Amino acid sequence: MISQFVCLPKPVAGFSPEMTVNTWNFASLSLFQCSSGYGFRFPHKSKRERRILMCSDSSSQSWNVPVLSSSEVIERLKQARGGQQFLAMYSSVVDGITTDPAAMVLPLDDHMVHRGHGVFDTATIVNGYLYELDQHLDRIIRSASMAKIPLPFHREDIRRILIQTVSVSGCRDGSLRYWLSTGPGDFLLSPSHCREPTLYAIVIKTNLTTNPKGVKVVTSSVPIKPPEFATVKSVNYLPNVLSQMEAEAKGAYAGIWVDKGGFIAEGPNMNVAFVVNGGKELVMPRFDNVLSGCTAKRTLTLAEELVNKGMLKSVKVMDVTLEDGKKADEMMLIGSGVLIKPVIQWDEEFIGDGKEGPIAKVLLDLLLEDMSSGPSSVRVCVPY
Repeated sequence: MISQFVCLPKPVAGFSPEMTVNTWNFASLSLFQCSSGYGFRFPHKSKRERRILMCSDSSSQSWNVPVLSSSEVIERLKQARGGQQFLAMYSSVVDGITTDPAAMVLPLDDHMVHRGHGVFDTATIVNGYLYELDQHLDRIIRSASMAKIPLPFHREDIRRILIQTVSVSGCRDGSLRYWLSTGPGDFLLSPSHCREPTLYAIVIKTNLTTNPKGVKVVTSSVPIKPPEFATVKSVNYLPNVLSQMEAEAKGAYAGIWVDKGGFIAEGPNMNVAFVVNGGKELVMPRFDNVLSGCTAKRTLTLAEELVNKGMLKSVKVMDVTLEDGKKADEMMLIGSGVLIKPVIQWDEEFIGDGKEGPIAKVLLDLLLEDMSSGPSSVRVCVPY
């Protein structure tokens, strides 16, 4: 019975199998000819041995590729995991949760992997509570509909799976990121042969930290996404990545997109807001042509408290020109990853007096309080 075979390049003059493979017992192999050259059939073994494939191509350049057993692959995947702590993952492909980081993998033929046909979202875990889970869940379902991705389960089942994944992880402070995809099937352009849509979720251990220090932003030269794509939280973040790389190359924290009409849009993964008219009005660009930020919308609600206290006269969502934005008294970035980050410089111009403004600080305090002790409409208790 054949367990596997490896094809070798077509031989050059003077070729012999013994010259190309140096780690196998030839008594247990049989040589056959294939379209790319020669191959060796490997019988089943009771104990797998590490095998190294050594070849020489026509340019006499030698290379070594190890042929690994499944246990060796798992061990290498464990060693390759670094940086963030992945505590638990759910995959509808296997219909289960794993706590082994080496098993937290996706099929390469998933349409989300090789075609970018998937959507995602994230909810923050704060002291054992999921912050704005339902708001983020509603958004990913809306994004899936716009991306023509059928739901693998009903909304409440997805919600239950997400909460259970966090519960299994034991994580009390971190983030829950989840994806919906048309699923695995093949490597074609159309998802018509994908077997079924998939849900993935992963829990990442992080500490919620804030840095109130102001940052610099630049105007992004990377073309802005058209509204049909900008309003969908899809996995296709290439423009966002390029915009961020451009900003970092210029010594800035982030790039800001301005649309063709000259109105401020958004950052690569955050919304923007401004304090204008002598520090008395909070304004935020419309969500019509950009991603509707859950944190941004919650901040608008929390900002009404500042109106009641007399710190602000009004809170508005409106078009903001590039010129007006740079003349603002305060500017801030808003998103689940940055929370509220004051901006003190845009391109070569300082915002206000070039220092962190008071409204950004107060809004950050309100948001942090909301995340730790807000109402049940924004905080879901995880049953550990």
